[in-house]
Amino acid sequence: MLIDTYGRVATDLRVSLTDKCNLRCTYCMPEEGLQWLSKSELLSDDEIVRLIRIAVTQLGITEVRFTGGEPLLRPGLVGIVERCAQLEPRPRMSLTTNGIGLKRTAAALKAAGLDRVNVSLDTLRPDVFKTLTRRDRHKDVIEGLQAARDAGLTPVKVNTVLMPGLNDDEAPDLLAWAVENDYELRFIEQMPLDAQHGWKRDGMITAGDILQSLRTRFELTEEGSGERGSAPAERWIVDGGPQRVGVIASVTRPFCSACDRTRLTADGQVRTCLFATEETDLRAALRANGEDSQDGSDESIARIWKLAMWGKKAGSGLDDPTFLQPERPMSAIGG
Repeated sequence: MLIDTYGRVATDLRVSLTDKCNLRCTYCMPEEGLQWLSKSELLSDDEIVRLIRIAVTQLGITEVRFTGGEPLLRPGLVGIVERCAQLEPRPRMSLTTNGIGLKRTAAALKAAGLDRVNVSLDTLRPDVFKTLTRRDRHKDVIEGLQAARDAGLTPVKVNTVLMPGLNDDEAPDLLAWAVENDYELRFIEQMPLDAQHGWKRDGMITAGDILQSLRTRFELTEEGSGERGSAPAERWIVDGGPQRVGVIASVTRPFCSACDRTRLTADGQVRTCLFATEETDLRAALRANGEDSQDGSDESIARIWKLAMWGKKAGSGLDDPTFLQPERPMSAIGG
């Protein structure tokens, strides 16, 4: 069990499969991209599956989310999903993606055992998409969403970040579109995880701003607190249901006390929080003299992981005046 000193138990594992991405979103990375991890630094497919197996069979993990960078860029993705689907007990598996490439891979991922997807889409306007992502791929994302829904990777969740002066007027239109297409829309407050360290609290679009905008067109009824559990999104029933919309207010309404996540970077580091400034190296243990050595055994790796999570802090520290943004950006950490 992955428990911390505050009594929280991690059952949800986020696994970054690569730090690379085929978009250059302004709130994530610079136009020229970043210095990517070398192949030797990345975990191999076998190492990823082994760590997930340890997490599921020895540490109580019940949900696995594959992230990036952009996880669809990982050549062995379908095989990794297929192997993890054979674990006992079988974890629930999902994928967070920008949707580019999903049209050609959705059916294969479903057949391999993936349960559902989260797709990032910040705008319905192709010109704004190009400005936000520095790529002209809006049509690919729309088609990827449709392919995911048709393949049965449901519920298909759409993650949206609103940026001042770009797409902050689109919240009602996005919700109307999501309802029409049977997607579950979730707005996410912009977080201080950009590689440029240009995030500023002043001027960001808050959860309050988003809800105020949505209520100009929709009747929103808040779900009971019992429905949320440890989920990061507060959810509202739209116009009496059954459709729902979520808001993830990581900055203004943090949910750290109910956090049930542990995170694994593409280079094998355990992170206890998106905003952590420290990591614990599992890659070194994986590669220490092989499977049969004491240092590299499953039991030794599990102990290291438990110790890392035991030291998890009470909160993200975003409200602390001394808060320091992590050096590693979202693309390296995994969402």
